Amino acid sequence: MTLRVGIISANWGTFAHLPAWRAIPGVEVTAVCTSRQETAEAAARKCGIERAFWDAQKMVADPDIDIVDCGTRPSIRYAMVLSALRNGKHVYNGIPFAANIDQARDLLDAWRASGKVAITDAYSQWLPAPRMAKEMMDDGLLGKPFAATCFFNLSLFNKPHPLFPYNWFWQSGHGVSAMRNLGSHALNMLVFMFGDVEEVVAHDGQLLDQWEFPDGKTIKPETNDFACLLLRMKNGMVVQLQVSWNATVQPGWRLEAFGSNGRFVASAPSFPTSRDTTLHAGTVASGRLDPVEIPRRLLESPEISVVAEADPQPVFPMALSMNRMVRAIKGEGTAHPGFEQAWFVERVLEAARRSSTERRWVRIDEVV
Repeated sequence: MTLRVGIISANWGTFAHLPAWRAIPGVEVTAVCTSRQETAEAAARKCGIERAFWDAQKMVADPDIDIVDCGTRPSIRYAMVLSALRNGKHVYNGIPFAANIDQARDLLDAWRASGKVAITDAYSQWLPAPRMAKEMMDDGLLGKPFAATCFFNLSLFNKPHPLFPYNWFWQSGHGVSAMRNLGSHALNMLVFMFGDVEEVVAHDGQLLDQWEFPDGKTIKPETNDFACLLLRMKNGMVVQLQVSWNATVQPGWRLEAFGSNGRFVASAPSFPTSRDTTLHAGTVASGRLDPVEIPRRLLESPEISVVAEADPQPVFPMALSMNRMVRAIKGEGTAHPGFEQAWFVERVLEAARRSSTERRWVRIDEVV
């Protein structure tokens, strides 16, 4: 049985998601949807996709589509994902999962009622270096886990480019901010690595009150670009998380954890990728951090037709995540990161929002 995919979004969707879907046996991307007929038809011609849609509701209701891959802005795709689930489609949903906690709850309820398989675009947990770190930690590298620190700091709008496809991040009302976007990616990774969060205290704010483009045009952003969270995990760890999309001289991504026996450090110069993310680890006995060689079994998979070195770089971890989704659709295991994890991350984000507003620790179980 061939599973037929329809992709909503001709930017990131055709650049990264399309080759990832095409790397999975038994899957065919048969449709692409944008907001206008001319762009949809152009994308279909350019990418060799059979059908073009410029009405997302028509695409998600089409009986010849099995999986809807929904990109675009969180505020816009909410209705698309709801409709896809209600039309009996499996769903691959973007990040952030939703524009706010109420929409996230609606998506969770719709998914549970649908009986379909649904995952999110939090593919970083499928990267080779974090998977290796997780294996080493599960094998006792840290001993009793004590604490971790995660930084995810990019320089997206310090010198904004007029053609950057995400310049709309300045606008409020779409469910985006550094905490919601970069924080969603980081929190999905932290939950994958260390388990559930119990409570959080947070600051969510703005560093740059103006974006200046090369031609002198300026924008006053309406969204926050910086957040610091302190997380108490259910396993006893305390985790510091800092995210910004306007960090000066982009320091990139870093996750460091230590316990009674050892420490690991995973890092990347920008958004973590299969190629650029490195791993170092050490123990009390060794007294130092050494590079960890990633085994070939984590750099390729016999189930997909791309390897970790493939370009564009997101294709390999995306394809692994999508392949797990396809297997779950066929009744072979569980897909992840699924909507349950996405809902939990949204609860953490809502708790962090409340904490920043109310200036207090907020337990995750307060958010229901």
